[in-house]
Amino acid sequence: MDLGIKDRWAIVCAGSKGLGKACAKALASEGVNVVINGRTEASLLATQKELEALPNVGKIITVVADITTPEGREKVLAAAPQIDILINNAGGPPPGNYLDWTTEDWMKALNNNMLTAIELIKAVTPKMQAQQFGRIVNITSSAVKAPIAVLGLSNGARAGLTGFVAGVARTTVHDNVTINSILPGAFATDRLLQTIAAEADKNGISQEAAVDARMQKIPAKRFGQPDEFGALCAYLCSAQAAYITGQNFLIDGGAYPGTF
Repeated sequence: MDLGIKDRWAIVCAGSKGLGKACAKALASEGVNVVINGRTEASLLATQKELEALPNVGKIITVVADITTPEGREKVLAAAPQIDILINNAGGPPPGNYLDWTTEDWMKALNNNMLTAIELIKAVTPKMQAQQFGRIVNITSSAVKAPIAVLGLSNGARAGLTGFVAGVARTTVHDNVTINSILPGAFATDRLLQTIAAEADKNGISQEAAVDARMQKIPAKRFGQPDEFGALCAYLCSAQAAYITGQNFLIDGGAYPGTF
């Protein structure tokens, strides 16, 4: 299927690794010009090289910046001549016990996983509406639907973003500007494997055993592949997805409403 977005411009936040990189790859494969940002130049340059090797790829621009800061957002937004597509993404806060979280912990989580996305949405939607095309996709978490106790900071911040989007997405769709979220379950990314390695060490078991135990809790009996996530993201950014807005797409191998 031709997604009808060739030569469009996209910003993919935290696009050098993991699910952000998967979205950047899927969009670049459709001929979209992509701006990716991250805090590590080496990772960005490696990803840029990988994306530029794809057939029929457009321009790939890298921006070293912390997207959770006003200065970082300004730098990233200025890198594209126009913005047709925005992929909001930022690493989640660490797990823990709610009794230990301070106001400072909460403010950091809210800034990184709620307010940053809101500020970027505010920055791009007026121009998207004026040009009568815009696609915004927020990468959140399956915890929005099935909260995980130790991830309370993430649960709260991402649920707040979800509530905000639910209203705003219905005020922009008449101008062909859609806002949706993708809620990933367990995907085979470096972040997941690092988390599992820590769990294995804590429980005194091998990493292989910990991986298998986690997979057995998922009906699909495997972790998701980043390219599967990227493909869904690219479709939500397509011309054909103009009638989809304010939705939360769970992609978790059937884990919900169970646990994983």
